[in-house]
Amino acid sequence: MKVTKAVIPAAGFGTRFLPATKAQPKEMLPIVDKPTIQYIVEEIVKSGIKDILIITGRGKHAIEDHFDKSYELEEELRKSERRDLLEIVENVSNMVNINYVRQGEAKGLGHAVYCAKSFVGDEPFALLLGDDVVDSEVPCIKQLIDIYEEYDRTIVGVQKVERKHVSKYGIVDVDGVSEGLHLVKNMIEKPSIEEAPSDIAILGRYVLSPKIFGYLENTKPGKNGEIQLTDAIQQLSKEEEVYAYEFEGKRYDIGSKVGYLKATIEFALKRADINREFIKYLFTLAEEKGIEYKRKTGK
Repeated sequence: MKVTKAVIPAAGFGTRFLPATKAQPKEMLPIVDKPTIQYIVEEIVKSGIKDILIITGRGKHAIEDHFDKSYELEEELRKSERRDLLEIVENVSNMVNINYVRQGEAKGLGHAVYCAKSFVGDEPFALLLGDDVVDSEVPCIKQLIDIYEEYDRTIVGVQKVERKHVSKYGIVDVDGVSEGLHLVKNMIEKPSIEEAPSDIAILGRYVLSPKIFGYLENTKPGKNGEIQLTDAIQQLSKEEEVYAYEFEGKRYDIGSKVGYLKATIEFALKRADINREFIKYLFTLAEEKGIEYKRKTGK
């Protein structure tokens, strides 16, 4: 069955980026000059999906405003003949059909996904988390969609992580099927190093069977008192196969400050309009800091 819909949960408080996220959604933090959530939406559009549901919460109006038309701004750019900027602004509001629903209570990712039930109906759907931006030749979610449409089974996007970081992710225990594709035997949400069955982590990309809603409806709160999507997928895997696919591409953890800074720097270096000046600055800065480090340490 074709995958024609995508869901983006965006109801979190963004506490790791306070105070910046006190009055603006973390999803609107820019990577260079584009909000993080726009990279996610563009990945979906490039994968051929035209209908998106963004699950929001209180204080998230800026997301809706960003993807809405801005008549006053467009008219001002038109009058000043800033055709380049006008095209950018118009493209944002015209790129895709976006719907919104509020998650009334912060009950975890599983509950947020359950809020998409009416939008999804009886169709499979793509799920993309905004904390993970993937730079890849073939859009990350398109890679998973292709696998889903071949196997007609739930697919979770995975990559290997450092063992010391397994407690940040859902970790899978798997059997190999083919290169990069694994059959999921078990899943544990944010295990300790000792509990983790592997170093293969679920990294913010899923293509889910609509059957997941039946399991989410009956999933009891797990770790941190939240309804965990991982627990529901684990229950689904007892009825039918669930696969994990090691997607190709460089993934950035936008949920951490260091990951966000890495993404900002590396995406800036890809920009032909600013990379030459920026690289020159980085070399100069590195030289200055290197001299300062040697002076302080004598090394």
